[in-house]
Amino acid sequence: MDMKKRIHLELRNRTPPDVQELVLDNCRSNEGKIEGLTGEFVNLEFLSLINVGLTSVLNIPKLPNLKKLELSDNRISGGLDVLAEKLPKLTHLNLSGNKLKDIGTLEPLKKLESLKSLDLFNCEVTNLNDYRESVFKLLPQLTYLDVYDQEDQEASDSDAEVDGVEDEEDDEEGEEEEDEDPEEEEFDEEEEEDEEDEVEGEDEDEDVSGEEESFGHDGEVDEDEDEDEEDEDEEESGKGEKRKREADDEGEEEED
Repeated sequence: MDMKKRIHLELRNRTPPDVQELVLDNCRSNEGKIEGLTGEFVNLEFLSLINVGLTSVLNIPKLPNLKKLELSDNRISGGLDVLAEKLPKLTHLNLSGNKLKDIGTLEPLKKLESLKSLDLFNCEVTNLNDYRESVFKLLPQLTYLDVYDQEDQEASDSDAEVDGVEDEEDDEEGEEEEDEDPEEEEFDEEEEEDEEDEVEGEDEDEDVSGEEESFGHDGEVDEDEDEDEEDEDEEESGKGEKRKREADDEGEEEED
């Protein structure tokens, strides 16, 4: 995909002034030059052009708020003078994997007063004797060269990120979390209430069923007792009638 088309897709119905971060990695440049990127991107803070076949940055537009520029894995060998003119607020510059061979090609970067991090991994210039000392001497404003400072201390994550873009992303994430929290709390409260109601309902059902079982059991016992009493009454009445018949028979015998 060519760079112009990629920029159009990355806009996603936004206007250039609305864009703060633009990633165009692995697209095709036109004859090794930047194309489709204009000065309308006035609020752009992060631009990534990794592996797009660049040989020059001469036609990069003026981007007054750009802070981080990724140009690694291209074929740039010089012409860095334009960066100080077009990118006055640049703080992070990654030129790893390009064709930079000597310290002199880096001299134009002295004009980038805000530059604090420069990456030159896999460039021939890194093979020179006293490479790190020479670069720090040439560019005193630098804090980190190839992710390490002059004392060979590695840059922290916060130093490696662009101030502003990352902060805004964190703020947006924080706002989303804050927006979600009340809903989650209400949802949790409703779930707890439902669970309590279910437990209470189960307890009531158990009490009712227990009473019914007890009542039924008592009822069966009472019925059995009534039947026993009726049997006893029948036996007694039967005995009484038997006695009466025996007495009558005796009387009849005496008369005879």
